[in-house]
Amino acid sequence: MKAAVTLGLGVLALTAVMVAGAATVRVVTTTHNAKLGKTILVTKRGLTLYSLSVERHGRFVCKNSACLALWIPLRVQKGTKPAGIRGLATIKRPDHTIQVTYRGEPLYRFYLDHKRGDIQGNGFRDVGTWRVVVPTGH
Repeated sequence: MKAAVTLGLGVLALTAVMVAGAATVRVVTTTHNAKLGKTILVTKRGLTLYSLSVERHGRFVCKNSACLALWIPLRVQKGTKPAGIRGLATIKRPDHTIQVTYRGEPLYRFYLDHKRGDIQGNGFRDVGTWRVVVPTGH
């Protein structure tokens, strides 16, 4: 009986994360970054998230292997609804993978950021400017 109740609760918990056929997954959170003195978006492992100033309205600039070697898209499986903070959504990349966005801006990690608090990609300029993502209202 106890096993059946536990199994039933597990199924209920799994059902609770299904929204309109999509699994809801916590992929982004916020943290205070002492170097910036601001609250920023980070992955669930605490790594800083960035956006590129020229990537707006579904236009991807970071799509070749040279760019993707430096900037790692925050991807989720098709059908996943990202959770963690308000303003998250997804967009299909040119390679047909699914990338997480914040207020329409695709989210990336920087390859030199290895631990919590690293912001080595902030202000990096190439085809645009890469910035740490600061959530609205912070």
